[in-house]
Amino acid sequence: SLSIGRLGGQAIRAMAQKPLLVVGSVNADLVLPIDRLPLAGETLSAASMETLPGGKGANQAAAAAKLGYPTFFVGQIGTDANASLLKAALTEAGAYLDYLRDVPGPTGTALILLQKTGENSIIIVGGANQAEWQLSEGARVAIQRAGAVLLQREIPEAVNTEVAQLAHAAGVPVFLDAGGVEGPIAPELLACLSVLSPNETELARLTGLPTSNEQEIQVAAQQLQDLGVKSVLVKLGADGSLLLPGGDAESVRQTAFPAPKVVDTTGAGDCFTAAYAVAIMEGKVGADALRFASAAACICVQRLGAMPSLPNRSEVVEVLTAQQE
Repeated sequence: SLSIGRLGGQAIRAMAQKPLLVVGSVNADLVLPIDRLPLAGETLSAASMETLPGGKGANQAAAAAKLGYPTFFVGQIGTDANASLLKAALTEAGAYLDYLRDVPGPTGTALILLQKTGENSIIIVGGANQAEWQLSEGARVAIQRAGAVLLQREIPEAVNTEVAQLAHAAGVPVFLDAGGVEGPIAPELLACLSVLSPNETELARLTGLPTSNEQEIQVAAQQLQDLGVKSVLVKLGADGSLLLPGGDAESVRQTAFPAPKVVDTTGAGDCFTAAYAVAIMEGKVGADALRFASAAACICVQRLGAMPSLPNRSEVVEVLTAQQE
């Protein structure tokens, strides 16, 4: 096994910090660089094909682990040739794979047609991510003993709801990154969320409200908070982020850290959400947590690929220190 041995709950109890449990998808990203998209009936050639580790769940688990936080990844992976590449990438990042389940058949796959302009078109094959899920007893115990649980929307919504209800009942904070499948979020899932993190487009889709300025974003976020979400963290890309803590607390605006050169934004949102979760679990609040997440995302966009571009703790500290000088 690539994990730390089959210690399960005992391993968690022995850790100084209650770990982060990331429950979600793992994909092999097949990247094809092309000049343009083919027309109907047309055959084009790509100069190369690269297979890279990805999937929102795996990206977020790797991001948190690389930042030095004890992180377990709960997911389902296939039995094809890509599975070993993905397990190795997660292990190298430092994520524990005790609750990663092998499912006969293909691993989740994303075919990414990357045009010269930087635009990409993506076709996703759910594979093991969308196969029937079975949460082991060990995974259930781990969810209830975690410091926090982090979810996305690339696995069946029923699994996210089951995990969130388990965690919520045990008093474990639940973070949901709204990236992945489109469509409304089940009310019973919303009611369990400590933090919901959409980008402005996802926020508009979830609420049916406009999100073109800060005031509109606040109104849309309030609609979600009325449904039981405690705080809403809106990712605004190059414009930074906006945290709406709920209750009587003031909203917190964070500008994006300047990146000298943007190479690839793939995985930057995953990096941001995971870094924010780590910051909160380490006791940072509001503006400090947002600064930590922004610094991590700023490094991520300056490198190619999703998982390969994730920063480690010392790199984030370096960016934060430079900003304060």
